[in-house]
Amino acid sequence: FHKIARADRFIFLEQAQYSRGSYSNRVRILDNGRPCWLTQPVRHSFGQAIGEVAFADNAWPDKHLSHLRNAYGDSSAFAEIWPELADISRTMPAESLATANRHLVTALSGRLDLKTEFATDGELGVDALVGDDRLIALLSACGDDVSYLSGSGGRNYQNKDKFVHADISLVYAGYDGPAYEQGTDKFVAGLSVVDALFHLGWGETARLVLT
Repeated sequence: FHKIARADRFIFLEQAQYSRGSYSNRVRILDNGRPCWLTQPVRHSFGQAIGEVAFADNAWPDKHLSHLRNAYGDSSAFAEIWPELADISRTMPAESLATANRHLVTALSGRLDLKTEFATDGELGVDALVGDDRLIALLSACGDDVSYLSGSGGRNYQNKDKFVHADISLVYAGYDGPAYEQGTDKFVAGLSVVDALFHLGWGETARLVLT
């Protein structure tokens, strides 16, 4: 969400290949002071695009809400966050992993008052390229004078020369936001935005995301 807040446009890569064990269908939360995975159950085949991945159990939103209530019911901002978060989850489209995730991300971004424009790779009319070539084509479809805000891990596999040749600035973004009170002895980083929401509320989380 920090990266979304810094971007003018955020593109959901729904035609990218689904990778098992990635963050495409799971996040980490705190449960009894310890990090654990909150996973959307999916049914997929090797080589499927994220937009083709279906759910193995369509009851998962209610199960996730139950888990979140048990994990965060005593947190300081639970009463503020719970009604809206529950509504966002219960109105989620269930036809695919991509549509559900897009719903969650755009709804939470709107509630955090982020001004970013959203698009999907399928909307940009890019031919079936792969890797950096596909990413550059998507960026070029957004117009001239474009910069790409990449995660810091991109340094390990992106061909910087290709971006230079395409006249696209490559900017690496990391996030090292301030610790906040989680009710634990030591701050646990790398969790879902819902952890901050339940402990800080909408306004403080928005300020944290924009930090």
